[in-house]
Amino acid sequence: MKICVTGAEGFIGKNLCKHLIDMNHEVTKFEYAKNSFPDPSLYDWVIHLGAISDTTERDVDKIMLQNYEFSKWIFKECNSKGVNFQYASSASVYGPYEKFGEDDPKQPQSPYAWSKYLFDRWILQQKHNVCVQGMRYFNVYGPREEHKGTQASPVTKFTKQAKEDGVITLFENSDKYLRDFIFVGDVCDIHEQMMLHVKKSGLYNIGTGSATSFQTVAEIIAKKYNADKKYIPMPEELQGQYQEYTCADITKLLNIFDIQFKTVKEYIEGV
Repeated sequence: MKICVTGAEGFIGKNLCKHLIDMNHEVTKFEYAKNSFPDPSLYDWVIHLGAISDTTERDVDKIMLQNYEFSKWIFKECNSKGVNFQYASSASVYGPYEKFGEDDPKQPQSPYAWSKYLFDRWILQQKHNVCVQGMRYFNVYGPREEHKGTQASPVTKFTKQAKEDGVITLFENSDKYLRDFIFVGDVCDIHEQMMLHVKKSGLYNIGTGSATSFQTVAEIIAKKYNADKKYIPMPEELQGQYQEYTCADITKLLNIFDIQFKTVKEYIEGV
């Protein structure tokens, strides 16, 4: 297939492009700040990953321009030219709720989460002539996310701290913060399999259906690298905007195909 990937230089974008190329697809990479968007009619699919993904960003106009308005424009271009469309949503749309079915209530807690929620809602209201697949990512981790700094997953941050400093820094009460961590390789495989085998439009949770605490992740990494753990208060700018718990309801995804997910423990021990 011929596929255009936006946000190709981001964490998931880099991994997805590599995966698709390795699987013999023809991939064009697009970056919002670097080049003009190509003619969608050249491709079988456009995968729109590009976004301002920093959950601490407070410039609402900037976020809405790229994450919402530009996303709408890309979809309209694809729809008008008959090109199938996948896009990245986010589990952050659920907010503090502890039910995570695709149709369960949402309460976004940050400008980033709001931008994703509003685009999800907008696109579901559109008439379209193509296959549209929304991928609502939970907590993706894996290689090629080192550049994300403080926005990297706990798996990557804790591993870096253990290797470089011998001390893993966690927020206080980290045993109470649980996330549905999903390996980026599994995410890439889901993207490809959906394009190849699923012809129906829809919005899908992309997680494992299992939650792991930050404390557990830190303990696995500390054991491997013989590192200590240090606890700090949560920064003020994150208070009230930090989800305590995420765990995807993946019933809809599993109704399509069976997936054997890599666990956090398997990934850490194999790195």
